[in-house]
Order: sequence, then C-alpha cells, then structure tokens
Amino acid sequence: MSPREQPAASQEQPSAPQEQAAPRRRNPRGQGQVLRAQLIDAAAKLLATLDQPESLTLRQVAREVGVAPASIYSHFPDLGALVQHVLRLRYEELARLMDQAARPAPDPLADVVGRCAAYVRWGVGQPGHYRTLFGGRMPTELITGSAHGAGEELLGALVASLAAVTDPDRTRSTPERHWQAGLLLWTALHGLVSLYNGHGDMPWPPLDDLLADLIGLHTGRPAADISALLASGED
Repeated sequence: MSPREQPAASQEQPSAPQEQAAPRRRNPRGQGQVLRAQLIDAAAKLLATLDQPESLTLRQVAREVGVAPASIYSHFPDLGALVQHVLRLRYEELARLMDQAARPAPDPLADVVGRCAAYVRWGVGQPGHYRTLFGGRMPTELITGSAHGAGEELLGALVASLAAVTDPDRTRSTPERHWQAGLLLWTALHGLVSLYNGHGDMPWPPLDDLLADLIGLHTGRPAADISALLASGED
C-alpha cells in the first residue's frame, strides 16, 4: 500500500503591493514551454497543499515559479484555464493508472478489482491531488463542466467494468441500472478514500480488507476471491 502523503498546509500571507517576484533566469528563446510546464506544476502543487485551494490566485502561481504575473498570460488566458488544465492532467493520470491496472486482467472480476484498487491507492497516496479532483472546493464560475470530461470517461469505464461482472450478457438489467450501479460503486470508493484521508487517526482495518468487502458488496462475489486478486495485483 502506498504511504500516505502528508502535504504541509500553506502559511502564505497575501502579498504586499510592493512585493516583487523572486528573480528568475529567463528561459532561452524557444523554450517557452519550460515556463508553461513550471506554471502547471506550481498550480498543481498549490491546489494540493493550500488550506483553501479555492482562494488560489495567479499572483500566487507566479510567485511560486518566480515570474511576474503578466508572464502567465502568454500561456493561459486566465486562472480558470490554468486550473482546468491541471484538472485534466490529474484525471488523465488517474485514468491511465486504472487502465494499466486492468490491462492484464484475465476476466471481468479482475478488471473491476484492478480499477478500484488503483483508484483507492492513488487517492490515499496523493490526498492533495485527490482533493483537487473530488474535493468540491473550486468555485463553479472558475471551473466549467467540460473540465471534468475526463472524469466522466473514467466513471464510464468503471460502469462498463462492473456491468461485465454483474450482467455479462446485458440481459438482466438496463443501461440506466448499469449506470446507477457504477455510480454507487464510485460513491463507495470516494467515501472510503475521503474518510481515510480525513480521519487517519481512526483504527482503520487494512485498506485492502475494506476494499475487498466493498467490491464484494457491489459485485456479489466472495470477499476472499477479491482479496486474492488484490494481493496478486501488488506483485
């Protein structure tokens, strides 16, 4: 199991009017993408560590990198565009990990177990980034619905994976019921990650034991079978 990240809360104070950006070496001509990558990394770090990520400003991002705030506009038109780019990258990272975990699966049950395990392990190992995606702390006027498009694809893959276990011939239920079942599975996974991250001082059982029981409830398969798949997935 991945060790839990313990990001330090930011103690940053609002900038004084006379504050200047820290000196930064200018990128050589043609290396503007270097600054773009630095801005993305800085915004991702701040969103994951600030006590109030919804208060993020372009000035904070610029100061983290060591440039003037005006430098950002050559790469992103506004803060919303920068944050939405960070969201897409994090969704793509999580979706890639889930797909990789499911790729060697020999059967549908192993597929859904691999996806669920990758989701929980990433969420517990990267609590700050998990909060960025699923913490609900960003104002709606800053984040449009399209920024979560990659998350919808991730959920869709989980829905299809679960349906392949519970209704392989697609004859027992409707697409709407498959969607609802997958949504409830994701809700359970999210609850497990969020509570584990937020209340780590509780005497939690091993995460894989909880995950085996959780997946068993949603697939109708014995927890022992799921535990064996979880163990093999860590090899």
